[in-house]
Amino acid sequence: MSVLEEFRLTNKVAIVAGDGTLEQNIFTPYLAEVLAEAGARVFVVARRHESVEEAVRRARAQGAESYGTLCDCTREDYVEMAVADALDHFGRVDILVNNFRTELAKPFDQVTLAEFEAVMDRNAKSVFLMCQAFGKRMLQGGGGRIVNIISELAERGLGNSAAYCASQGAVLQLTRALALEWGRRNIRVNAIGTGWYSAEELPPEEAQNELLVRYIPLRRRGHPRDMAPLLVYLASDACDYTTGQPIYIDGGLMARP
Repeated sequence: MSVLEEFRLTNKVAIVAGDGTLEQNIFTPYLAEVLAEAGARVFVVARRHESVEEAVRRARAQGAESYGTLCDCTREDYVEMAVADALDHFGRVDILVNNFRTELAKPFDQVTLAEFEAVMDRNAKSVFLMCQAFGKRMLQGGGGRIVNIISELAERGLGNSAAYCASQGAVLQLTRALALEWGRRNIRVNAIGTGWYSAEELPPEEAQNELLVRYIPLRRRGHPRDMAPLLVYLASDACDYTTGQPIYIDGGLMARP
């Protein structure tokens, strides 16, 4: 990917945080990779070893200095340890990317309180704790960029997905409120919204055979690389007059009635 000079992240320190296995959460390694390609040094925070390992490997393959740590981001004490670890390696924080999206597909009348709380904890509470802990360091350092990866279900409903939709809506509103609160302190807070994605590379004619794809205006699932240019922009100094915005990279899904 060619990176314009004004979008360069050279020597910036980016924290990439995610949850889930690689099968459940395909984005985190690609997010680390593209930030590294743009010049950032990358610190990965995730709950599972394979997620940290793959994201760090991809960042280093771009020539970036990269480290990671295991962290249950629903725990305030663990998040503070992750902050300390990141600062020990890099000394500051310029960029925070949150990618917490544990799904739960279940009829609403069958969702238990424990399941609802678990989804809200992993998807919304984690973002709250990460934004608060790393945001404090950005405030101390004079500014920064926060990008929250969300689903389009933050604004659209879907049957058998009430808990997940609620968690995504919470992150969207947190994004907007933080953008207002921290705007004058040089912190920009935005969200990238996704639709149906896959890391699998399929020929167009084969991909379009899938019934789900026929509902997508651009007739294919998204690939994590599709969000790369937008992520780099939102993480860069060039993103100075954009804040509080959800921007959807979804093949046109949000345009459908």
